[in-house]
Amino acid sequence: MHSTENTYEVIVLGGGVIGLLSARMLALAGVSVCLVERGEAGRESSWAGGGIVSPLYPWRYSPAVTALAHWSQDFYPQLGARLSAETGIDPEVQVTGLYWLDLEDEAQALEWAQREHRPLCQVDIEDVYQAVPVLGEGYSHAVAMADVANVRNPRLVKSLRAALQQMPNVTVREQCPVTGFIRERERIRGVRTEQGDVRGEQVVLAAGAWSAELLGMLGIELPVEPVKGQMILFKCGEDFLPSMVLANGRYAIPRRDGHILVGSTLEHAGFDKTPTDSALASLKASAVELLPALAEAEVVGHWAGLRPGSPDGIPFIGEVPGQAGLWLNCGHYRNGLVLAPASCRLLSDLMLGRTPIIDPAPYAPATRLAALQLS
Repeated sequence: MHSTENTYEVIVLGGGVIGLLSARMLALAGVSVCLVERGEAGRESSWAGGGIVSPLYPWRYSPAVTALAHWSQDFYPQLGARLSAETGIDPEVQVTGLYWLDLEDEAQALEWAQREHRPLCQVDIEDVYQAVPVLGEGYSHAVAMADVANVRNPRLVKSLRAALQQMPNVTVREQCPVTGFIRERERIRGVRTEQGDVRGEQVVLAAGAWSAELLGMLGIELPVEPVKGQMILFKCGEDFLPSMVLANGRYAIPRRDGHILVGSTLEHAGFDKTPTDSALASLKASAVELLPALAEAEVVGHWAGLRPGSPDGIPFIGEVPGQAGLWLNCGHYRNGLVLAPASCRLLSDLMLGRTPIIDPAPYAPATRLAALQLS
């Protein structure tokens, strides 16, 4: 079916990585899609994050997060290659591996790796210093996962947006804030926006930290809240840091062109995205502790983004009970980039009636929202 003007099979609210990839996967299946974004696509949390294609501490999460992460990690290299070929914008999915230094829960990490058959193992600290000569002194033990990649997330969202704009069955509407939902005979039939009504047979809410505000328009409470994270960016030589390193909750990520990303803070400050001097000082101190040579490097960027915080970091994926035609794909907290491919594939499987890639039950809004009302 093709869309008539302003009527689509699916409307996706939110132009971050979750919204862009949801729209792409549905459009690839032949669905007519309108993506509605209140600002500019891909400029919020998806742009601001680090892009490690793994949860920071994967063993500390529930199996629900692990299942999505595993599927996505395997999918990322082909996604990067396809987007690069289609758009000429390379998301730079590069396998650098990741070292965790001086973990307090190393035993749990190793148990998890054995149980989940993941290639995380103990490494001799001398070997780490040989592999990463710029590492700061004083670390005594390490574990590593050699196959962890990172993606250059600002390029990923740019590439996804460009891919959507090439698809004849996709319309992208930016600078288009949603002011309400259109409801007819117990079904959601579209949205009201500052640019007029947009009608659709199904609506997907993928608005990250803003999802709860939108769902609140229907009187439904969604436990997704903004959690601020600040990052800094250094410029170094291209071969300065060969691998990602993580210690004391802070990480350094190398990009191909020598940029080094260091993050991040976790702050509950509502929708305030102002970068602060205190976070800058704290991130710089962490950076120099990890990689002392950064004391001499120039900070070329400092910014903040808002993660969509959710209970246990488990996203809501599925239809909203009592609101036929309204679907959620939101609440990914710290792992939106990691979990995006699997989350969007699971959503499109459910919407298109295909066999889902993984068990959808842990993410189902019906059971999770009901449980929250009881608690």
